[in-house]
Amino acid sequence: MTTPNAPLGPDPIGTEPSITTRGDLIALFADGEKPKDRWRIGTEHEKFVYRTADHRAPSYTEAGGIRDLLDGMTDFGWSGIMEGGNVIALGGKDGNVSLEPAGQFELSGAPLDNLHQTCAETGRHLEQVKAVGDRLGLGFLGLGMWPDKTRAELPIMPKGRYRIMLDHMPRVGSMGLDMMLRTCTIQTNLDYASEADMVKKFRVSLALQPLATALFANSPFTEGKPNGYLSYRSHIWTDTDPARTGMLPFVFEDGFGYERYADYMLNVPMYFVYRDGVYIDAAGHDFKAFLRGELPVYPGHKPTRTDWSDHLSTAFPEVRLKSFLEMRGADGGPWNTICALPAFWVGLLYDDAALDAAWDLVKHWTIADHTRIRADVPRLGLKTVGPRGRTFQQLGAQVLDIAHAGLTARARLNAAGENETGFLSPLREIVATGKSPADRLLDLYHGEWQGDLSRIYDTARF
Repeated sequence: MTTPNAPLGPDPIGTEPSITTRGDLIALFADGEKPKDRWRIGTEHEKFVYRTADHRAPSYTEAGGIRDLLDGMTDFGWSGIMEGGNVIALGGKDGNVSLEPAGQFELSGAPLDNLHQTCAETGRHLEQVKAVGDRLGLGFLGLGMWPDKTRAELPIMPKGRYRIMLDHMPRVGSMGLDMMLRTCTIQTNLDYASEADMVKKFRVSLALQPLATALFANSPFTEGKPNGYLSYRSHIWTDTDPARTGMLPFVFEDGFGYERYADYMLNVPMYFVYRDGVYIDAAGHDFKAFLRGELPVYPGHKPTRTDWSDHLSTAFPEVRLKSFLEMRGADGGPWNTICALPAFWVGLLYDDAALDAAWDLVKHWTIADHTRIRADVPRLGLKTVGPRGRTFQQLGAQVLDIAHAGLTARARLNAAGENETGFLSPLREIVATGKSPADRLLDLYHGEWQGDLSRIYDTARF
């Protein structure tokens, strides 16, 4: 269900036919359609890795660093994925483990039927990384942004696509390097039955993505002090690269569907072409020129389906379409929030009555409403005011009731006979108290910690 950040196995490009028509592009989205009984849940979550002795971010090559962490994971049945002679990812029955640019450690989980399986998968992964980390003197933080590290203090992982992105980001925004090096997220990937089903789910999830940002806000510190935001990670996206980020107003326009999203992606500048184990720098070039065989850095060649899939992964809107929908609005956080995020979205999007009820809440919102809300949420969180004067704390209570009903209707039970609604409990507490994870960290910083941010390593570690 997830698309790995690194090629798996032999380079398939040589055996793939070229794509040349709009129909070829749209086919990837249409091929993602699945009947409801085959809908699955994919959960991705990132965490920061640090040295327990001094809280330093380890490099890839140092003894006990990121490479050794990857190697240690093979004790649990994971297999190494290579790039340029380096292990840069892992494959296994629980999906893929990959590295973000500064060594953030990510599980891209397997497509699973229910939330009980998803949370168990998360638990297995965290137990594994903690076991290896204990041997190496490494710890793991569940936060949305490094609370105390400058960019210069962070290592760079040996992945070709990241070098291209690191060079390109400062050309198009002021905070792209922060996004790459200093942030972590939780993401949920979900299926759709048809183009119409995709459209409805896209609209509901895009409208409510800022609510997810408010509920999961967990990045209130930058370089050792409060930054004035609850989700600084979300704020960073507002000046990363306007060509490939944002709320996508066209999703709410009449006629939106696969073809309109393909048009959007054709206007997103390229990053790279991957051939024979090498990333060719195509940053800023036009995918339409690639379709014509006129890409200046790779002339005479046309893209394959894999190239199109890779290109789809280089846009970063709040919700992203591949052959499934990706929910991208949440900060990284602790185990219970990793389980809560898919519960939130599955409850809203995988039951027809819940989806209808959620759409009824947001269908009257204007593009101006979406724009204002997206701008307010990183700073105000649950205090953000919606179009009809309700705070997001009030809206959150109503949306959680809808998600609860959706999960109840799904009736996916564990061995104890419990349904999936229990995974919403952390969000119920957040809405009841009006305090997101970021609010609680700020209370600790200004109270018990007396401004000593080093104590976050005890509070936010897995």
